Amino acid sequence: MSSSAITTVVTMMEFLPAALQEQVAEHLRDYIADLQDEQRWEASFQNSQHSLIAAARKAKQEIADGHATPLDYEQL
Repeated sequence: MSSSAITTVVTMMEFLPAALQEQVAEHLRDYIADLQDEQRWEASFQNSQHSLIAAARKAKQEIADGHATPLDYEQL
């Protein structure tokens, strides 16, 4: 799959010296890896959102029912 944005970037890189092309390619690899990590995090969060909401509701109910105790940070 090709787009005009990709074509533009490739054309720009072709005019750079080989060493700079390699630096740009490494930067793009790192940047794309970061974007992929972010996408995985977003997907994971979206997939777990119902569980998080259920856990929060349960915690609120336990607090309201007097079944919860304050967290003792010294015991961590």
